[in-house]
Amino acid sequence: MEVQSARLDSWIWAVRLFKTRSAAAAACRGGHVRVNGTPAKPGLRIGPNDEVRLRVDGVEKIVVVVRAITKRVGAAVVPECLIDRSPPPPPKEVLASVPRRDRGAGRPTKRDRREIDRLRGLGL
Repeated sequence: MEVQSARLDSWIWAVRLFKTRSAAAAACRGGHVRVNGTPAKPGLRIGPNDEVRLRVDGVEKIVVVVRAITKRVGAAVVPECLIDRSPPPPPKEVLASVPRRDRGAGRPTKRDRREIDRLRGLGL
């Protein structure tokens, strides 16, 4: 018997977009998940043709529900349950050119902040 709808947090966990259901629910509560353009709560019922936009580790993913499932499935079955319309990730050259502070270096000084603003095009 095919399920017509499923809880949002359960579905995004079942199709392996999050490692745990509690992490999926936390992302929903934190406003990182949208269904059909509106912020969604973990208990929202979703079904086929719903568009789910979520932010995972700073990367935006856009998926369309093909099949509502409630049990976690293997990676080989996931493409049958969703259509991935996510934009391609930026090239590695672009990511490498973005300046980053060393972890644990503390807060940026005033001089550092001015240089950061200048690089971003915000400086005068």
